[in-house]
Amino acid sequence: MKISPLPPLNSLVAFEAAARHLSFTRAADELNVTQGAISRQVRVLEDYLGKPLFTRATRKVNLTMVGLQYAQTIRSSLAEISSLTSEVRSWRSMQQVTVATSSAMASLWLLPKITALQQQHDDIDLRITALEQVRDLDRIKFDIALFYCQTPPPGMKGTTLFYEEVFPVCSPDYLENHGPIDTPDALQYCTLLSLEDSDIDWVSWKRWFAEVGAETRSSKRSLHINSYSMLVQAALMGQGVALGWGQLVDDYLLSGQLVRPMDTVLKTNARFCMLEPTQAPSRHASVRAFQQWLLGTIPKEVGDLGLT
Repeated sequence: MKISPLPPLNSLVAFEAAARHLSFTRAADELNVTQGAISRQVRVLEDYLGKPLFTRATRKVNLTMVGLQYAQTIRSSLAEISSLTSEVRSWRSMQQVTVATSSAMASLWLLPKITALQQQHDDIDLRITALEQVRDLDRIKFDIALFYCQTPPPGMKGTTLFYEEVFPVCSPDYLENHGPIDTPDALQYCTLLSLEDSDIDWVSWKRWFAEVGAETRSSKRSLHINSYSMLVQAALMGQGVALGWGQLVDDYLLSGQLVRPMDTVLKTNARFCMLEPTQAPSRHASVRAFQQWLLGTIPKEVGDLGLT
């Protein structure tokens, strides 16, 4: 059966990189092509779809809502193709490391580090499996899991990667147009980007207000999204203020694509963990090498959470 309609595949790769970085220049650097080549490929895709995927301004681009939805689907599809391709390439099983993690932690924290991993350990065949809930780990086989949790699940050994720090973030344009937003009270006049259908451990706006000692007030406007990666994209597009998790949004803060409009931050006992089974932990060299490399990317000391 012929698969159609199907856009030019090169344009999908160029679009996904440009959508992830919100920059044609950074996408070009990643794919080792010129900025003009990225722009042409994106234009080819837009012409094929008959819809604009980006809004273009001087020195910056933003995704349209169609572009945001299309980027999520393309990213997921390319990730699946990449994973299956990796399996078909017949790497020896001792070289493969299967990492289970959430789509948010994969896209915002792990994937940006993969280039460095490949440069240091080109013999490791990394396979990433996305699961949205840590409780689903018992359904799959994996070597290492990376998840947000307060305590390790039963039968898991956990090592702390970093502790939870939660604070408001928004785009510079949103802050310029709606600021100052220098206190929690000022957020009542903002559009609050809220994560719905999330794991109960994740901090909601209501909980954040309560735990930083601010009076909880209903915002006049809100936007609910059930994917944290999409929530961050909405903040990048200037749609409102989101709760940012330290480490997950650090790259966007460093690049200036997101800013912290106030100093208020919530620090909890929850943490992002590296988990491994206690009953049958993988002992082959590639897994140990991956663990050591991953812990080496953490700028602060990690701590053993113990067994449960």
